Amino acid sequence: MSTPRVVAPVIEPGATLKGPLSYFPSIEKTYGQPMQHWIDVAAEGLEAGQAHMEVVAALKDEHGMGHGHANAVVAWVKAQLAK
Repeated sequence: MSTPRVVAPVIEPGATLKGPLSYFPSIEKTYGQPMQHWIDVAAEGLEAGQAHMEVVAALKDEHGMGHGHANAVVAWVKAQLAK
């Protein structure tokens, strides 16, 4: 398996999280997949040319993710791809 282009952040226990990262622990707990899974889904859509809200809609419609969680994942991945 190759290394993903966007790698999930390592979040230390008790760390104070801000912005989209603050959603990541809840996303893992709520949807039962590690953040790398969701990051890979979002990165695939963005790299295929889908717009931000198209990827958000896919996470919601195809994976049952709530809007805030989906938006946080896509926003974070988009920022990482822009680096």
